[in-house]
Amino acid sequence: MGRLFDLVVIGGGSAGYAAARAAAAAGASVAVVDSGPELGGLCILRGCMPSKTLLYVADILHHARNSGKLGLRIPEAAADMAAVQARKREIISDFASYRAGQLASGRFTLIRKRVRFVSPSELEAEDGERIGGAHFVVATGSRVNWPPVPGLEPGRVWTSDDVLDLDHLPRSVVVLGGGVVACELAQMLLRFGSAVTLVQRSGRLLRECSADAAAVVEKAFRDEGMSVLTGTRLIAVEDVGEYMLVRFEKDGAVHEVRAERVVNAMGRSPATDGLGLAAAGVELDGQGRIKVDRFQQTTNERILAAGDVCGPVEIVHVAIMQGELAASVALGQKVHPIDYDKVTRVVFTDPQVASAGLGKEELEEREACYTEASYPFDDHGKSILMEAKYGFVRCFADGDGRLIGAECVGRDAGELIHPMSVALALNADCRSLLSAHWYHPTLSEIWTYPLEDLA
Repeated sequence: MGRLFDLVVIGGGSAGYAAARAAAAAGASVAVVDSGPELGGLCILRGCMPSKTLLYVADILHHARNSGKLGLRIPEAAADMAAVQARKREIISDFASYRAGQLASGRFTLIRKRVRFVSPSELEAEDGERIGGAHFVVATGSRVNWPPVPGLEPGRVWTSDDVLDLDHLPRSVVVLGGGVVACELAQMLLRFGSAVTLVQRSGRLLRECSADAAAVVEKAFRDEGMSVLTGTRLIAVEDVGEYMLVRFEKDGAVHEVRAERVVNAMGRSPATDGLGLAAAGVELDGQGRIKVDRFQQTTNERILAAGDVCGPVEIVHVAIMQGELAASVALGQKVHPIDYDKVTRVVFTDPQVASAGLGKEELEEREACYTEASYPFDDHGKSILMEAKYGFVRCFADGDGRLIGAECVGRDAGELIHPMSVALALNADCRSLLSAHWYHPTLSEIWTYPLEDLA
């Protein structure tokens, strides 16, 4: 056996870095193995940070173009895509440089090689080096999912990576998918100036959110001029030279839509290929994720997993929590599992969609006893004066009046959800939340209306 460590972390993204940092802080010898062309992970390099940088710019452009509602006269507003990209690259470079510096700081042994398990306790690198560990954390993230559709091929069809690196604007785009990434990218392209058609397989957008929330976002999309097609079955994608053609079935008939470009935004798959997990006794579930228990342990208790590679939700702050939990378990520390009944989620469309805790569909599935109350943004003072009238807030309480879930669809919902997230963490009841000082006029005070009804 070659080098031996207390903990070997495979993957230097959010989950892997969190695991390595926590284990090193506890005094363990840690190796971080990452073979990617750049250090930083999906969130920094090709996910959260670049997408939200561009989404914010697109939002500013949209509001400038629609400022006439506020009585403003802005003769022209347009995006210089090259300048927008230059700013994005500068921001992301700073984040990535910091992460790379932390990984190379000496707290860990950084190994920049491809590896695979050759036994339950040993890795083999591409150059033949053997790396042993008392424990391992697999945090290899995810990759773009390519469903078996004729013509749906990398290169001919764009992915989110391509869209996030655009320094020019396509005249027209078909976005395939209706999840978080698809909806965010579709609206971003629309606001920058592309004609956008969104083609979704299921009967509605944003299956990760409530049906009520998805309906608000879909209406906003249509009001902005996006063509939204749901309940489809994708047949083929063709490159005919002058344009791309997408053929699909809807309502029993075959339809076609043409555009300059097609974007595959139909989700991501766990990145487990080539890891030799079978040799390590690590099993996958029916969705290709690594099976883990409540403490991130796989079917081999010496090997743990964290982040997108195991789920159950692909959210950065959850990946960090999982990485820290995995490191603690590997080192034999006493820990508590993650409470997924209190997870916070945000979709950065406009209106944004945010939730904390349990939603209506989950409560119904569990046949739980609960009460709910809601209030619309189009009857709320601050949102009216901001011309931010799409959406609503909704709260759920158990039989004792304790908050068990909250949902917000509207302007800045990703910021507004956090008082409810904190309330859930503190097991607060609705009446006690009303004793806080909710300042008027703010968007946040809209929470007092459903809380008063529930109290």
